[in-house]
Amino acid sequence: MAQRIVLNGTSYHGAGAIAEIVTEVRSRGFQKAFVCSDPDLIRFGVTAKVTDLLDANSIPYAVFSEIKPNPSIKNVQDGVEAFKASGADCIIAVGGGSAMDTAKAVGIIITNPEFADVRSLEGVAPTKNPCVPILAVPTTAGTAAEVTINYVITDEEKNRKMVCVDTHDIPIVAFVDPDMMATMPAGLTAATGMDALTHAIEGFTTKAAWTMTDMFHLKAIEIIAASLRGAVANTPEGREGMALGQYIAGMGFSNVGLGIVHSMAHPLGAVYDTPHGVANAIILPTVMEYNAEATGDKYKYIAAAMGVEGTENMSVEEYRKAAVDAVKQLSQDVGIPADLKEIVKPEDVPFLAESAYADACRPGNPKDTSVEDITALYQSLL
Repeated sequence: MAQRIVLNGTSYHGAGAIAEIVTEVRSRGFQKAFVCSDPDLIRFGVTAKVTDLLDANSIPYAVFSEIKPNPSIKNVQDGVEAFKASGADCIIAVGGGSAMDTAKAVGIIITNPEFADVRSLEGVAPTKNPCVPILAVPTTAGTAAEVTINYVITDEEKNRKMVCVDTHDIPIVAFVDPDMMATMPAGLTAATGMDALTHAIEGFTTKAAWTMTDMFHLKAIEIIAASLRGAVANTPEGREGMALGQYIAGMGFSNVGLGIVHSMAHPLGAVYDTPHGVANAIILPTVMEYNAEATGDKYKYIAAAMGVEGTENMSVEEYRKAAVDAVKQLSQDVGIPADLKEIVKPEDVPFLAESAYADACRPGNPKDTSVEDITALYQSLL
């Protein structure tokens, strides 16, 4: 069977990478940019690092910032109208997953207007045209939306998140600049970092994993495990490591999918507005224990990449436990809660479980599951 890999055509990495935005805009002949960013990034001057570059180089732009932390259908539809009114011919997405997911949905609908309802984009939508060219500037080290073919939009009427997968939405250029991430508070750094680790571990164990994506995911686990504590402490080395590690994880999971950690995290964002990285981090060790029997010897390599020594001499049970324990320890060290007691209402569990089972990430889980299994997993975290 043929294996497909879809990545950015171009990406820039390292401190100062955003300076290359000017090079790319000019070399591609773009006339006006639609800067898609969230209100907090504008308020705290992060987006200005990009718009100042555009101003200094006389590149026209319009700014759209009507974006929620979990972007909604209305956010996307408002963005579509704003793009049409702007006269722009490219999108510069500045932010975390929320800004980039909104940019992807807007860009897809502009070139594929038959999907203007947004709901029809859920799953693998049969779009025909590449989206408006997106230049992506991540400000968090976690989602890797700048290198993935995925985006997630919240259907507020139905209290659910829609996972959309489309090769036509991938940004044409990514600028992965750790300086853009330096103002992230410790809590957000921890949450997005654990999201990146979840991407790497789920991508490594998903049913579709293969040699090339295993290479990406193992390296990502190694870098993230070595860098996240430092990033939370705001060290330059930690920030740079996380910027790279989360991107490498995205190179992998975007091409092979995820599992039920994400399936279970998505409803928490839709129902309680729980930060996605926090939800993933809480759920990850429990799902790893549940999936262990279906992962062969992969937890040995996860444990080693997490920095556990002596894995070559461990039994299957020992290295599986070591992998889970290393993830739990990292999560604890960066201040992630250990359970869902302060988030989930017990009476909501049946709805959450049904939503998680229907989620697009669930089929990729290494172990076949059921609504009843997912219910039990939620309940074990209460």
